[in-house]
Amino acid sequence: MKLNYLGHSSFLLEIEGKKILFDPFISPNELASHIKVEEIVCDYILVSHGHGDHVADLVPIAKRTNAKVVSSFEIIQWVENKGITNGHPMNLGGKWDFDFGTVKMEYAAHSNSLPDGTYGGTASGFIIKAAGKTVYYAGDTALNQEMKLIGELNTIDYAFLPIGDNFTMGTDDAIIAAKYLNCKNIIGMHYDTFGFIKIDHEKTLKAFADAGLNLHLLKISDLPKDAIAL
Repeated sequence: MKLNYLGHSSFLLEIEGKKILFDPFISPNELASHIKVEEIVCDYILVSHGHGDHVADLVPIAKRTNAKVVSSFEIIQWVENKGITNGHPMNLGGKWDFDFGTVKMEYAAHSNSLPDGTYGGTASGFIIKAAGKTVYYAGDTALNQEMKLIGELNTIDYAFLPIGDNFTMGTDDAIIAAKYLNCKNIIGMHYDTFGFIKIDHEKTLKAFADAGLNLHLLKISDLPKDAIAL
């Protein structure tokens, strides 16, 4: 697996030649201004929920690349109304075998609507099992008991957790979440983009380290040269 961080909660994960884009919010993000959205290539787009800071670039990227959009039933209906026909609807607890691996949709404790006010279903995260690894992308979420069950049912190699507080978990709750998940390798997301979610990097890294966890605060990547191996 290879990973590029595109800022906020957006990542590009490559698995055996297939490229999976998560929650594309890039062009409005000043921290990611060096990334050329029109050059992003992907085969799949996984969307955790419909807020603007997760779907801002969804429609144009999906139309240009014909990537398969994987999300809640309600969000797939919304993108179909935008002219996107290559969608795969899911719901909580469901899983599907794609050509790169298996995706299971998990619960996220968060609100969910589209930029125009359309109801987006229940917010979600994803468990991806592929290439001998298990990755958990939590989406926007509060700490919740479901994470204990996820940790019991899966051996998670990397957990992508929000750490910016205010709208999602902050540092303290994300540390508890990591322990619920039995995962020591945490990739931080949903931080620094706005004033409400700016973090103290040094303090945050120390808090995770003191808890025996490896927190990765990745550099917003230049594609594709800054990809890291998972």
